[in-house]
Amino acid sequence: MAHQRIRKFNTKETYPEQSLDNDLCQAVVAQGTMIFLRGQCPQDLDTAVNITSNDPVEQTHKVMQNIAQLVKECGAEMAHVTKLVVYITDVRHREAVYQTMGAYIKGVHPVCTGLVVVALARPEWLVEIDATAVIPFEDKK
Repeated sequence: MAHQRIRKFNTKETYPEQSLDNDLCQAVVAQGTMIFLRGQCPQDLDTAVNITSNDPVEQTHKVMQNIAQLVKECGAEMAHVTKLVVYITDVRHREAVYQTMGAYIKGVHPVCTGLVVVALARPEWLVEIDATAVIPFEDKK
C-alpha cells in the first residue's frame, strides 16, 4: 500500500494572504521502513561547513538538498517523506522558506509543523528542517 494522504491541501488556499504553494495534508497513513532524519541545517553534509549566505532562500535550498540526499542514501525518495518540522528564527522569513521548501515537496503532501524559535544551534542559521520518511513495504529493495 502506498502512503495514504488524508485531507490533502495546498497552502495557496489556506494562507491566501501569503504567496505560498505547498502541497501538504492533515495526516499520513504509512506502513513500511521508517527513516528519521536529524534536523538539517544550511551546511555541507560531508564537511559540516556552513554555506556563506545569510539569505533564507539559499539556506532553505541547502537544507532541502541535504534532506533529499539523505533520503536517497537511505534507499528512499522524496515521495516517501511523511512529515516535516520547520524551525525558523524570524517569522518574516516564513514565506521565503516555505516557497523554497515547496519546490522539493511538490506532489508529495507530507504533514508539516512550523515553529518560530528564538535561535538555532548556530547564530547564522535561519532555518532548520527535520524530516521523517517511510519506505512502503512494496518499494523496499
